[in-house]
Order: sequence, then structure tokens, then C-alpha cells
Amino acid sequence: MTGETVAPPTRHVVVMGVSGAGKTTVARGIAARTGLIFAEADEFHPPANVASMRAGVPLDDVARLPWLRDLAGWMAARAADGVSTVLACSALKRSYRDTLRQGPPSVEFVHLDGAAEVIRERMARRAGHYMPPSLLASQLATLEQPHPDESVLVLDVALTPDELVSAAVDRLGLARGVAANG
Repeated sequence: MTGETVAPPTRHVVVMGVSGAGKTTVARGIAARTGLIFAEADEFHPPANVASMRAGVPLDDVARLPWLRDLAGWMAARAADGVSTVLACSALKRSYRDTLRQGPPSVEFVHLDGAAEVIRERMARRAGHYMPPSLLASQLATLEQPHPDESVLVLDVALTPDELVSAAVDRLGLARGVAANG
């Protein structure tokens, strides 16, 4: 050995769930507490996808695949730079989660799950989002609950955002400064 120091591995967390579950709020909270670099998956959608959703048309797998690949590539690029990330992304199907896993060396998922009524109420209160509450039913129908072999942390959306952030940080063993690996 030549005395080279090896940087600790990066961490990549995807906060997942249906629209209105609180993904962005929780992912931003995780970033604030840990220093992980935050990204909102919705901002990676091409204009055609946004227009479809704004019109109340759910995206199909063909429309989602390039978007998911872009997200995996974004995480992989950060990992190559030694930077840890937290991403707010629906990741509703196992195949979507598998595509995201093809990016960095490892991806951890936090699934915000719970009663549709709680989520619907949150969607109705938020302003300026292109995802209408009418698409919640299609998202719930699309959602494939994570399988045991996926090692996904499931948290109840009935908790407050602060409780969700604390639970995610504690149960994933995230520490302040994990993003500053490089």
C-alpha cells in the first residue's frame, strides 16, 4: 500500500411514495440534517411528461424509463465525485426502483406509506404543484409495495415531517457530514 486514503463509500437515499406523501419535505429535511445533496426527481421530467401529468394523464412506463435512467445517472455521477445524495422520487414500481439501483453502488429507499385519506388531504392543501389530486388513485393503483428482499424502510405518513426525518436519519444511521466524502 502506498498510504493512499480511501474515501468512505457514499450514501444514496431515495424517499419514495405516491404524490402528496411528503417525499420532498422529508428528503429536504434529511439533506438539512445530514448534508446529503438533495434533488427533486420531478425537476428531471421532460416537458412532455409534465404536460401529461398537468393534464391529468398518468405517465406510462415508456415515458418514465428515460427519466428514471437520468435519475440513476445523476446519483452515479455524484457517487463518482464522492458525494452522497437524497432524492425525492415516487419509485412506485419495483422495476422503477431497480432502474434507480443501477446508478450508484448502492441505493437505500425510505417509503412514505399510509392512508389514502391522509395523503389526499395533503394534496388538496398544497399549491402550485402540477400533480392534481385526481391522479392519486392511479398512483395508488400503480404502487407495488416493496418486497422483503428490497430492504426498504417504511414509515407511516401519519407522522409529522420532523418525526419522519428523524426516523429516517436514525434508522438509516445517517450522520451529519456524510455528503462531504470527497
